[in-house]
Amino acid sequence: MIWLVTTLVVFYLARLLSKRFQHPIVNPLLICLLVIIPLLMWLKVPYETYFEQNYWLNALLEPAVVALAFPLYEQLSQIREKWKTILTVCFIGSLLSMLTGAGIAFAFGADIQLVASILPKSVTTPIAMAVSEQIGGVPAIAAIMVIIAGLFGAVLGYPLFKLAGIEHPIARGLTMGTVSHALGTAKAAEENYQEGAFSSLALVICGVMTAVLAPVVFPVLVAIFQA
Repeated sequence: MIWLVTTLVVFYLARLLSKRFQHPIVNPLLICLLVIIPLLMWLKVPYETYFEQNYWLNALLEPAVVALAFPLYEQLSQIREKWKTILTVCFIGSLLSMLTGAGIAFAFGADIQLVASILPKSVTTPIAMAVSEQIGGVPAIAAIMVIIAGLFGAVLGYPLFKLAGIEHPIARGLTMGTVSHALGTAKAAEENYQEGAFSSLALVICGVMTAVLAPVVFPVLVAIFQA
């Protein structure tokens, strides 16, 4: 269980650094990736070994996602009041996330399989992998793109909010959940309880919308860019 202990220690120290310096770039997950991945490569530890030793840590993700329902329950009155706005934001956000990712990939000459892997980058990993496989992509690449999108959102999201003068907690929360899924939601929850609640709501809604829209959007994009 050496790698489980290593992961927990590195994450704990990364959290301490994050609290100490209070800078977006000092993100605990980013620090963990920069420390653990080179360490695994240096020691030639197979991913299967690392995953096996961290199985129970990974299993905790499921109850953690379920726990997100509690802050949502506390925001039910506002959700009922603003449900049209919430659905509209999530729909537009999901659509734009797919269009921008796939469009940029096509513009740089990526093949269809790679584009299909990039398209669902802004939803949670299990949904992204399933959607990618359904439209002809590579689930492993989709998972990597999800992590990259999440990290960008967690690191750059709040500096961009500040730059744009966006201060409303619901607007911030919906944005983070829409474009950077669970990692953005974790960051939003650290910043503000209400932002975390609406980010988790957007995470769920956008996951469903992406699963429904991707099989329709992808063929249209292929027809446009390969016409």
